[in-house]
Amino acid sequence: MIETLRAGRKISAVYLSSSRREKVAEIEEALAKRGMQAKKVDESFFEERFVKGHQGIAARVVSREYADLEDLLHTPGQKRQVPLFLLLDGIEDPRNFGSILRVADAGGVHGVVIQSHRSALLTAEAVKASAGASEYVQISMVPNIKHAMRAMKDSGVAVLGAEAAGEATVWETDLTGPIALVIGSEAEGMRRTVKEHCDRIVRLPMQGRVNSLNVSVATGIIIFEIMRQRTSKLSIFSENH
Repeated sequence: MIETLRAGRKISAVYLSSSRREKVAEIEEALAKRGMQAKKVDESFFEERFVKGHQGIAARVVSREYADLEDLLHTPGQKRQVPLFLLLDGIEDPRNFGSILRVADAGGVHGVVIQSHRSALLTAEAVKASAGASEYVQISMVPNIKHAMRAMKDSGVAVLGAEAAGEATVWETDLTGPIALVIGSEAEGMRRTVKEHCDRIVRLPMQGRVNSLNVSVATGIIIFEIMRQRTSKLSIFSENH
């Protein structure tokens, strides 16, 4: 909620439980700057509206618009950074989607692309799982993820798919150039036709008996390996100049 306020999201109303104590003053101060006040309600207000646990605060917000794919592609250049995008092929669990957005924000991803069907959308559950990251990460929704992959390639961005049966580990792969990382669905991974559009398939090295990780955890490891490689390359460049 605090991140929603900080991000400047349009809010029409905020509901605060009369029993909540944590960060109440901070929330009220942020609302006061907008000329707003929280509406105090009892616990039944939340219990009737939220199936799962709540934190005693809720807001009615204006739906966030998805970014245009072309605008997304221009973002790295505007920031003078090496492009890094995430393309989600059939992530259907909103909690996984939210967690991936959290990873994307922390790992410096310039934008996340989702498909308009058979994909988790930016619902309240996804927003909650993102812990505020959904307010900062650009998200583009496209009819067909393969069209987005072609657009990435046309812009000079290499498209890498992540799968357990990948031809090389992320440690062995140069990840310092422009990259669009494709993450497949929780149950089935990338679709065959999507995989065929990838320039390369990479994998995480696994040593345990359970040869899989939660999709958001796996995404986080790869994104931070990309960050590590790019940071190391910059450090070497600086030392040599």
